Amino acid sequence: MKMKTGVDCIGISTSFYCHDGKGNFLFHRRSNNCRDEVGVWDCGGGQLEYGLSLETNVLKEVREEYGCVGKVEKQLPAITLFRKNKEGQNTHWIVVPFIIRVERSEVKNNDPEKIEKIEWHSLNNLPHPLHPGFIKTIETHRSLFHSLNYY
Repeated sequence: MKMKTGVDCIGISTSFYCHDGKGNFLFHRRSNNCRDEVGVWDCGGGQLEYGLSLETNVLKEVREEYGCVGKVEKQLPAITLFRKNKEGQNTHWIVVPFIIRVERSEVKNNDPEKIEKIEWHSLNNLPHPLHPGFIKTIETHRSLFHSLNYY
């Protein structure tokens, strides 16, 4: 029997907060084809792949989801995220968030199977409902986002 990451063992994920340098962050709405959190707005991320560093993994995920090259500006301290998956099972993830700079003109929906729609939002005008990982990260690191003038 194959173990389910996040359920049978703790999952590790790199999340990203892509911004355009003008106070706008990129969000996408998760489609029905996602493993969890269907219909919520998220910034993006993915499970850490064996053999990849955290930075390599997060930049790979940015390319896969948004079809563009990103530049790591800051790695935030990891958060612990507990939630439920589609089957109602408890999950446990360690999420390592990154702030990534992207060129707005290069961004596209590069994963239409899992991403219904993409939009830019300021942190003072967020879409709803939000992914619990985003909520936890922004609550945990609000002062850091303020110090970087992202509000």
